[in-house]
Amino acid sequence: MRYVSTRGQAPAVGFVDAVLGGLAPDGGLYVPDHWPQIPPDEIARFADMPYPQVAARVIGAFADGEIAQADIAAMCEEAYATFTHAAVAPLTQLSPGVFLAELFHGPSLAFKDVAMQLLSRLYDHLLSAQGRTQTILCATSGDTGGAAVEAFRGRKAVKVVALFPEGRISEVQRRFMTTATEANVACVAVKGSFDDCQAIVKNAFQDQSLRQAVDLSGVNSINFARIAAQAVYYFTTAAALGAPARAVSFCVPSGNFGDAFAGYVAHRMGLPVGRILVATNTNDILAQAFETGRYARGKVQPTLSPAMDIQAASNFERLYFESVGREATETARAFEAFAKAGAIEIPPQAFAAMRDLFRGVAVSETETQRTMVATLNETGELIDPHTAVGVAALGRARDVEGPVVIMSTAHPAKFPEAVGRVTGVTPDLPRGVASLANKAERFDRLPAEADTIKAYVRAFAEG
Repeated sequence: MRYVSTRGQAPAVGFVDAVLGGLAPDGGLYVPDHWPQIPPDEIARFADMPYPQVAARVIGAFADGEIAQADIAAMCEEAYATFTHAAVAPLTQLSPGVFLAELFHGPSLAFKDVAMQLLSRLYDHLLSAQGRTQTILCATSGDTGGAAVEAFRGRKAVKVVALFPEGRISEVQRRFMTTATEANVACVAVKGSFDDCQAIVKNAFQDQSLRQAVDLSGVNSINFARIAAQAVYYFTTAAALGAPARAVSFCVPSGNFGDAFAGYVAHRMGLPVGRILVATNTNDILAQAFETGRYARGKVQPTLSPAMDIQAASNFERLYFESVGREATETARAFEAFAKAGAIEIPPQAFAAMRDLFRGVAVSETETQRTMVATLNETGELIDPHTAVGVAALGRARDVEGPVVIMSTAHPAKFPEAVGRVTGVTPDLPRGVASLANKAERFDRLPAEADTIKAYVRAFAEG
């Protein structure tokens, strides 16, 4: 299997190079040249298999022999041993036909751990075999940075620089990054939005001098291994609810679209999926795209669900590429225009292809708060604001049939102030989170200027 760029101006590479490269040199995102298939009888057996074994099967399909299957299985066992729930992504029923997939049982209490814990072990395995060291640069709207720092801290072959928008993430989210004491971790508070951070990362990846000097790589959801790892819990949750004998729908609180695109990947691999409902907060670029056919950037609005405060969802480029029949020239034209003008009119045929699977709903701050309170009163479940966006969106969706799995992307303890203020109930802090409040923080503050941050990355990597 080879991995091609959505923009068509970079050579095809194997799985290992796609993982270690992150973003393609032409600014596009890697996708496999074909979608591997998992037959229905095997999907049915996933219902009775431990999560690491399902993960090894799915990841192995994308590695396509470049990594020994026994090594992939060992990495999956080790990665998911860090989770506090044996099922890794257990289901909780909210109402008839509606379930939460609890994706927050990893070390940083967010769904990003599901992919990041595996990715760190992949990097260790691949870089050790090649005798290389790399510098990872990531932008975070709240959870990616904490998951990346937790996964890569102290690892000898990797240095990590995490960029986060100053003042726009919760204190707990910030402290998961900034309390790390390991010398291979650097955190930067950027005076801007997450979109500014993400744009700086993309700029850095297109700077060939910097890429070569520090052997730059990325673990945002631009890295296809992240998407592959997240596709696993679509298979496990659907199988637990009767797939493939019946289709299962999903509701995904989404900002950068990686988690929702992972559902598309599972669907393309053979999983029967009814709908994927993309739930956004007031930063509704994705909801508008799936409902109107216009993908247009607005001004980022701070909300109770900060990990979704995004107005440029990088993974949307992968779906656009698929929906225009893998026309790389058209994809490059569209996203170069988006970078300049901030808007794309989705071609009618591509929009129809997206609507075969996707719907979008935007949820207001008032709806989010009401849903947090109502869910607690009606079910006893205390949910974080991101999960509440998903629950509220499903309540307004018109053509999403059950069973439906809502992706619960973060533990409420990551947002104790917001959850306590809205519901009157302060979430219990797991032991590891409670101790963060007593630890010193270590981070730098920089302006949202690409050249300044690239110089910082180079100095850190070479220091």
